[in-house]
Amino acid sequence: MKEEKKFTYDVTDLTSLEKLEPVRVRPGMYIGSTGIKGLHHCIWEILDNSIDEISNGYGDKAIVILNNDKSVTIIDNGRGIPTGIHPTKKKSGVEMVFTELHTGGKFDNKNYKTSGGLHGVGAAVVNALSKWLEVCVNQNQKVYRQRFEYALDKELNKVMPGTPVTSLEIIGTSKETGTKVTFLPDKDVFSSTDFKFEVIDERLQELAFQNKGIHLELIDKRKNEEVRKEYFSERGLLDFIDYLNESKTPIHETPISFEGERTLGDVNMYGEVCIQFTDSTTENIASYVNNIPTTEAGTHEAGFKTGMTRAFKEWGKKLNIIKEKDKEFEGDDLREGMTAIVRIKLTNPVFEGQTKTKLGNNEAYTMMNDLSYSKFCEWIEDNKQVATMIINNALDAASRREKIKKINEAEKKKIGKGTAPLAGKVAVCTLKNKDFMEFIVVEGDSAGGSAKQARDRRFQTIMPSKGKIMNTEKQKIENVLASEELRIFNTAIGTGTLDNYKEEDLKYNKIIIMSDADVDGFHIRTLWMTYIYRYMRPLIANGHLYLAQPPLYKVYKSSKGMDKVVYAYSDEELESTKKELGKGALIQRFKGLGEMNPDQLWETTLNPETRTLIQVTIDDAAKAEKMVSLLMGDIVEPRKNYMYKYAEF
Repeated sequence: MKEEKKFTYDVTDLTSLEKLEPVRVRPGMYIGSTGIKGLHHCIWEILDNSIDEISNGYGDKAIVILNNDKSVTIIDNGRGIPTGIHPTKKKSGVEMVFTELHTGGKFDNKNYKTSGGLHGVGAAVVNALSKWLEVCVNQNQKVYRQRFEYALDKELNKVMPGTPVTSLEIIGTSKETGTKVTFLPDKDVFSSTDFKFEVIDERLQELAFQNKGIHLELIDKRKNEEVRKEYFSERGLLDFIDYLNESKTPIHETPISFEGERTLGDVNMYGEVCIQFTDSTTENIASYVNNIPTTEAGTHEAGFKTGMTRAFKEWGKKLNIIKEKDKEFEGDDLREGMTAIVRIKLTNPVFEGQTKTKLGNNEAYTMMNDLSYSKFCEWIEDNKQVATMIINNALDAASRREKIKKINEAEKKKIGKGTAPLAGKVAVCTLKNKDFMEFIVVEGDSAGGSAKQARDRRFQTIMPSKGKIMNTEKQKIENVLASEELRIFNTAIGTGTLDNYKEEDLKYNKIIIMSDADVDGFHIRTLWMTYIYRYMRPLIANGHLYLAQPPLYKVYKSSKGMDKVVYAYSDEELESTKKELGKGALIQRFKGLGEMNPDQLWETTLNPETRTLIQVTIDDAAKAEKMVSLLMGDIVEPRKNYMYKYAEF
């Protein structure tokens, strides 16, 4: 007899998640992802709490320690998490902070004027996603300790995340105050639990610049030799701007810097801006809210831009540089070559999303617009010579943009007439649904030929690239847009470049750069990424750009009439593959894509079922900008220093 389907839907069908279970079930909602970015987000959640203490005048030091067992420790000398027993909850403050979502001292503005930690979920989320977490608090001349584990909850009689396995116990005495949190991320949650030194290093450096006078320290105990690094900034944003412009040539020596405070309704705000113009052709704005990088900008950045443009346009007319009949510049023209740091501290920030990458407060727009307008007007009045140069540069940029617009429009008309420079250069796919279509740039004509044969012609378009495209970091815009190879690429992609970029005109969902796994291949990748970062940045920001991973080795073995073939993508993989196949395994080293026949190329690098793609992302705009300028710019010394620091000879 067939089992009858259950069509009823009542209260018994509802699942209720208890305590910290929601975090465990949907970690991405709380930390953005369970990849490397989400893993480091756990450190930021705890560290933000330490920085909030320091920013509000309690303590002056925070330390991050990477331990040998893959756990991480964050220590500060603030007041320490409250250890007293809550009158209604009958739990200690420590236990509440680490076991209850939406518990914190930041909701009523009594304890914190500003805070990066907003929702009171940070500490509890980290606890929920850890195998174990231990907190020590120095307070009231005593040392308190409590431990939490992914363990049996006696109340619910089931294994639960972030379960207290000890009470808050006194383990010693101390004259100091502060909090020490150690946690081990759960490998069942995260795809990798290996913290990256350089990611934390970069963040601590930024935090030191934003909070002048505080001491930060990073200690890595994972290698034979302990690595220590200290961070301290006396000049704050002025040091930060020097750091960001290390590989650029400023066109005025002294940066423009200003700050101001304002209260609108119940929102108290403090804004700070530091900018310097360089000979670069692109703008770089690093924006922050309560010390947190807002990679998707928001109202504070929009307000800054509007106020700045208004001030320079007005003064352009006052200084008689712009006549009534003249075509004015736009904000984008004015900001060409500008490096800026825009930061705001405010009570009750409204972010779009828990991971806090875009500010939504209208008050921040009003405040930063007014502050920027008035301060830039004052600065221009006192620095008419430099201001005149900046306005003239903006007018030059406006006329160049007009030229570029005409070039782009001419290219689009060509496409309409069927005279686009694609014929014979690009093997176009047959499918017309862009959600599934891929555009693959392949290094070298021979590899391009194999790729054309190997591809799935329904959804994969192949563009063979002759070799190295120009280094667009060092070229004027006109030269870049005149490059035949880049014009073919632009035409095929369809979005336009710079301000003319239109996401809706994108013809492919995935843009894949496919190059050899050698030094030249990596250089070609870098050149393409530099071009796309500079001229089509939304392709990266919106997750369309990928790097193909061709294998380095083919490992094969015949036994019992069966051929077993495994491809290895690194030397480490080669070793484990050799062990897997055992004695008698043969190894073929691929010197490049051109050495693979079409079947191999399809199997290893083109087939969506078996290939490995690396998505290119911009997690930190300031870091990305600095790296592109450093590695691809004209100034040699910083690049040499970087290579000596990180290269392995």
